[in-house]
Amino acid sequence: MARLTRAEAQERNRARVLAAAREEFAERGFREAKIDGIADRADLTRGAVYSNFPGKRALYFTVLAELAERASAVPPAEPALTVREALGAVARTWVTRLPLVTDDEHGPTRLGMDLMPEILADEVARKAFAQVMKLNAVLLGLALERLRPPTTPDGRLVQLAESVLTVLQGAGQLAGAAPGLVDPFNLIRVCEQLADLDLGDRWSVAPMTPKVRFAAGPWSPPAMLDAITGEPARLAADGVVAVLGVHRLSAAEDAVRAAPPGAEVTAVVVTSTPDELMPLARLCVAEVVTCLRAAFPRPAWPRLRVVYDETGEVAAAAGVGEPRDATETALRVESGRIAVRADGFGACHTAATTEPPR
Repeated sequence: MARLTRAEAQERNRARVLAAAREEFAERGFREAKIDGIADRADLTRGAVYSNFPGKRALYFTVLAELAERASAVPPAEPALTVREALGAVARTWVTRLPLVTDDEHGPTRLGMDLMPEILADEVARKAFAQVMKLNAVLLGLALERLRPPTTPDGRLVQLAESVLTVLQGAGQLAGAAPGLVDPFNLIRVCEQLADLDLGDRWSVAPMTPKVRFAAGPWSPPAMLDAITGEPARLAADGVVAVLGVHRLSAAEDAVRAAPPGAEVTAVVVTSTPDELMPLARLCVAEVVTCLRAAFPRPAWPRLRVVYDETGEVAAAAGVGEPRDATETALRVESGRIAVRADGFGACHTAATTEPPR
């Protein structure tokens, strides 16, 4: 039998730790779960667990993220053609994950019950969660707009998407705290009724003046996957690439709204604490991606692409040497070169709208 390489052995141990952690969290809950218990289940040492994950919360977020991403890969059902149908399908997909009063107290549907308390307990995680939810609303809103284009050039349906996600997230919390209170069928009907809600939503850009450079050099990004489609991201295509820290994710909408028609727009997610905050971002986005794939026809999927830059390779290619949670750097890519680079708040809009010298 061939010996495993060091990288193969590390990957195998990581998979064993994740499988053991899922069992431990499902059986004991996050608060009562122990790293020693996870190590015993994985037949590894405590040190081997910590060599893969810095702590229990990072491990918990990763377990939930991988489960959510696995669910998002399920083949979609027949997609909707109207906003009302889409919101009903989104809600139906969401409620299938809610814990029921008849569920086993330690069953897998209750695995995520400690997620929100962990987010609320940490300000950095809370700010990241708020921005990921903003990104989710942008993704859902852009898809809704494909089904029902706004009647004005600056109109949008992002606030409608925010309202729907608020209802669904709140229902999720109540289903965990008060099983049986939330009627799934009523929840679906509520979301369908929100389709007719007119919030007078308009897109506007805050006045910001980021630093701008022209002809910043060649653009050779590494190969990455798009979290929305599951396909290779077209980072080298003409368009806008926004490197965004987890506290600046909502800025991705500026690039989408302002980019030229047909241009690729990609949000590259970075963070200074990838072991914890990147799994949290992956988890939350995957939950909405599952709904998008089930509720919308492929042509209505949002124009925005999402890439997780856990190692910082894309950021380094963009000239961001040390990604931070507040990073906002945007590139205008043309013919394999960085034609415009903007740094700082407002960079996404500036890179999308600034024409390079000809």
